[in-house]
Amino acid sequence: MLDKTKNPARRSLVVNEFTNSVLDPDGPMLGPVEDGGTIIANTAPGCWGPMITPSLRGGHEVTRPVEVAGADVGDGLAIRIRDITVTAIATASGHDSSPEGFCVGDPYVAARCPTCDTVWPETHVEGIGQDSVRCDVCGNPVKPFEIVHGYTVAFDDTRSVGVTLPKDAAERVGHEADHYAALPDGSHQHSILNYAPSDMPGALVRMRPFLGQLGSCPSRAMPDSHNAGDFGAFLVGAPHDYAITAEELARHKTDGHMDIDAVRAGAILVAPAKVKGGGLYLGDMHAGQGDGEIAGHTMDVSGSVTLQVEVVKDYPIDGPVLFPLVEDLPPMARPFSPEEQAKGERLARRWGMETLESMAPISVIGTAANLNEAIDNGLERAGRLLDMSVAEVRNRATVNGAIEIGRAPGVIQVTFLAPLAKLDAVGLGDYAREQYGV
Repeated sequence: MLDKTKNPARRSLVVNEFTNSVLDPDGPMLGPVEDGGTIIANTAPGCWGPMITPSLRGGHEVTRPVEVAGADVGDGLAIRIRDITVTAIATASGHDSSPEGFCVGDPYVAARCPTCDTVWPETHVEGIGQDSVRCDVCGNPVKPFEIVHGYTVAFDDTRSVGVTLPKDAAERVGHEADHYAALPDGSHQHSILNYAPSDMPGALVRMRPFLGQLGSCPSRAMPDSHNAGDFGAFLVGAPHDYAITAEELARHKTDGHMDIDAVRAGAILVAPAKVKGGGLYLGDMHAGQGDGEIAGHTMDVSGSVTLQVEVVKDYPIDGPVLFPLVEDLPPMARPFSPEEQAKGERLARRWGMETLESMAPISVIGTAANLNEAIDNGLERAGRLLDMSVAEVRNRATVNGAIEIGRAPGVIQVTFLAPLAKLDAVGLGDYAREQYGV
């Protein structure tokens, strides 16, 4: 671990190192960065690139965790997302399938070559297409995933829109995949642009970049894409080295893999610290996505990110809380306008009330193997965070909020207007005031 006499806490830290797709609390962290310090990271694509790189063991390629000075187990990390910029020129994606024989139980975690039976084989690229990734040992194709229906998309110079490409253009991009993907120098993945999918040419798409992975290191070694209640469920009783029990999953995960499109520039995320120093990590930048990521994958891109992080002492729950931008809040959870507030105060006085409670938006993340269980998890976390019954959370989320789907099969947001006094009691009130001016 770090020798702090040689590595004093830094005001800012540039991160350009990646894990092998496994988040390991016993591995070395970068930093430490000081409480209130800045982290600048150059991120690699998540999902498809790592998914076709069999030597990676987690389905994503995220940054090496960063120690935050002063963060202890049981604290939280408040992360202000200052900037997210897409550096990729193009990417590819699509709905997937997993061919039989190319994994030991889980194609994200334990890819194998069915010809020579090497698990986590090193591979190289020959040409383009879905057989282009070849085993270094025997030379045969290794493809734990195939694209069933996919697209290649190129972005404009302002990174505001993209267009999906026809076959000849997609193949031209595929022959220069690493260039168009803008893969960071430290990245180990094969670019999905090598597959050159082109099943949906001529579609115009908006870019609205966000981070699919942002959070803290779990308290046991865990494949990065499985650091959540839904994907993590695939580890329970698995036949590979990263098998876990349901109880261990609940205890150790931190739900850093959310795929929530509101985790974008301007938002504030609070993540639980389950290891000393917190271990802040990030990755899986998406160029844009609708709620649910219903195809299973979206436009994964390289990009640059600037974060500012500070410690929240004695954070009371085991999962993340988000303060989204106002425009990302559901309509019923948005702060009341001055006109609405004045009408409400007049109505309250008519009924003998001198004051109304001060409220501010909050979004509590829930994860589980399916959406119904994820909703229960989010409601229970919100109740524990704010010291209120689940029944009260249900009522507040109904009249002053919404349940939003982050990712199918099991990531949700319980978003609602919460009493500001309750947020103050757990050290989160000032983040709400900062974000919403309440």
